[in-house]
Amino acid sequence: MAKLKITLVKSINRAKIKQVATVKALGLKKIGSYVEQEDCPQIRGMINRVSHLVSAEEI
Repeated sequence: MAKLKITLVKSINRAKIKQVATVKALGLKKIGSYVEQEDCPQIRGMINRVSHLVSAEEI
């Protein structure tokens, strides 16, 4: 399966509670941190929910 590199590019200070929870569920903590996740529909949905806070690219 393909992998996705997900990077936190904006602060979660003023984000809604559900968006903060989604970012933390992805495994992101600080601006500039990144994680590699498997490319699956659940992860894609999480990225879509917080697309204004993260950037994603295929590896």
